[in-house]
Amino acid sequence: MSFEKRHIAVLGSTGSIGTQALEVVRSFPELFEIEVLTAMNNADLLIQQALEFKPNTVVITNEVLYDKVFAALNPADIKVYTGFKSLTSVVQMEAIDVVLTALVGYAGLLPTLKAIEAGKHIALANKETLVVAGELVTALAQEKGVNIYPVDSEHSAIFQCLVGEFHNPIEKLILTASGGPFRGKDIEFLKTVSKAQALKHPNWDMGAKITIDSASLMNKGLEVIEAKWLFAVKPKQIEVVVHPQSIVHSLVQFEDGSIKAQMGLPDMRIPIQFALSFPYRLKGDFPRFDFMNYPNLSFEAPDTTTFRNLQLAYEALDKGGNMPCILNAANEVAVKLFLEDKVSFLGMSDLIADCMSKVSFIAKPTLEDYILTDEATRALAHNNKTFVSKILN
Repeated sequence: MSFEKRHIAVLGSTGSIGTQALEVVRSFPELFEIEVLTAMNNADLLIQQALEFKPNTVVITNEVLYDKVFAALNPADIKVYTGFKSLTSVVQMEAIDVVLTALVGYAGLLPTLKAIEAGKHIALANKETLVVAGELVTALAQEKGVNIYPVDSEHSAIFQCLVGEFHNPIEKLILTASGGPFRGKDIEFLKTVSKAQALKHPNWDMGAKITIDSASLMNKGLEVIEAKWLFAVKPKQIEVVVHPQSIVHSLVQFEDGSIKAQMGLPDMRIPIQFALSFPYRLKGDFPRFDFMNYPNLSFEAPDTTTFRNLQLAYEALDKGGNMPCILNAANEVAVKLFLEDKVSFLGMSDLIADCMSKVSFIAKPTLEDYILTDEATRALAHNNKTFVSKILN
């Protein structure tokens, strides 16, 4: 195997994906080197990671924490920067080969765009980048000759199924969903669920935001939109199937009727490693799947009446333009309010639908339009009437 060492920037290194990515790097020090680590608030873990991996640069975006991080890392000759603008600068460093975007939500968009502009390949764990501005991002990647390697387990599964098949037209993509902790529950049950219940995912260990999205099926809706841009298919070619065991990570159906599936235990280190090492598969010590432990794999249709968010995502994708941006911004606020006990579980869908009906639709948005749409939607979701009227009039 001819594998030149790859220099990695990890945006969001202290989160769930970031920490697991560093586990992968730790296992293959001869193949990967960390150039940049970034975090928002977890200064202690960022310092610990930096002292271990010795990156060229770290960014702590919370400016209040800069002095603490600088004091700890300056003696180790590690450059320290702060503020969100620093993220968009460090991704352009010449030494970087791959940028792993593991930031949460809309915050991943601008750094990813800047990395693509600089010709850096992207390992994408931040689905919101493509949800918000998929057309813009994919067009820029094509222009710059940049590859976008999916890290989400579902999109990694599709990507793996397509290796060696890129010349064969896709008939259908089938995204699997665990169904989350409330699979099979009705609306009456969901009226009173708590954040503690929603944060207990049956199969995956993830951050709070994505865990709530999984419980509401919004995560699957966002993945549907992401899949459209990653694999250049039409919305009607993307199907969602609930698969409670989370063993079949997703499937591709081709024109001859054949279906390929990618399977394995639910472990995010596997798709992270594949994204960083593609086209090579590296020998890992991850636990292996045993059919005898899973004699029955089941599949069922999602309940889009009870879990409205998945249907709202399809509606946003069908509408196009800035509507997925509206959907995403409204959802990020809705999840935040739910975690603060300010909106109910079902109320999140009501808030999102309200924003989708009220924020101005733009059929062919520019980057500035996306930024303004995001701001207006968040203001509306927070009920900031003064700002909303100024934006929408």
